[in-house]
Amino acid sequence: MSVLVRIRSVAPSLRPAQRRVADAVLRDPAGTAELPIGRLAQRCATSAATVMRFCRSAGFQGYPELRLALARETGREAAGDGPVLSPDIDRDDSLADVVAKIAFSDAAAVQDTAANLDLDALAAAVDAVATARRIDVYGIGASGFVGQDLHQKLHRIGLLAFAWPDPHAALTSAALLDAGCVAIGISHTGSTVDTVDALRAARESGARTIAITNFVPSPLTAHADLVLTTAARETTFRSGAMASRIAQLAVIDCLFVGVAQRSYDRTTTALNRTYRAVRSRRLTGEAPG
Repeated sequence: MSVLVRIRSVAPSLRPAQRRVADAVLRDPAGTAELPIGRLAQRCATSAATVMRFCRSAGFQGYPELRLALARETGREAAGDGPVLSPDIDRDDSLADVVAKIAFSDAAAVQDTAANLDLDALAAAVDAVATARRIDVYGIGASGFVGQDLHQKLHRIGLLAFAWPDPHAALTSAALLDAGCVAIGISHTGSTVDTVDALRAARESGARTIAITNFVPSPLTAHADLVLTTAARETTFRSGAMASRIAQLAVIDCLFVGVAQRSYDRTTTALNRTYRAVRSRRLTGEAPG
């Protein structure tokens, strides 16, 4: 997993002093790679011991290993073909700058998500969904739209799937699940109370649970048998932005296609039948002048 993706993933679960270290590393990874531990600690108004604890929290044995990983990653980025743009929208950015930053951020979200997706967890999730008697999908707000997209995809190939964007409906549906069912909770932060509660209730009912989130650990992953992670960065102007949703959509597309492959002929037949069902709803002929 990318070192920056890993740090962004664990940052919300860190204590305040370690979080300051994480923020400093993410703001300037190349510069951090050149700093001795004492300088970084001073910059973050903390101690060298806290920096070491941060390193262990992020999965590194110590500060030298973190510096080496940062140097390698920023070196690869510097050797890339195009410029690395900040996803932050500045006060004086032109509209062209805004478009370029959004496009760069969204493309990076998909690429980083694909590069860091746990294929073993994905394979297990495909197995679980493909063999489930029923699939319930929970998500609120922007993640709710993603959940509805997954429901529509699964429903089109003949699977019994439901999306529950209403918190009360989600809880009542979760209470009726059993060991033959799968529940999928989608939350960028992994801390949306309604989604966390629904996935917890589904697990207590005996269902197999899957979390799709940007942050591990998080309250949502505490109730998940399987975790599929995204790698998107949200900023002040772009909370709930397309970068997080497009990363989630990439994960559910991978999940859906994996499930669809398991019954290729039946899936093809179902897609053809559903296409024919709506084909008559499309207008034909010349466009108006």
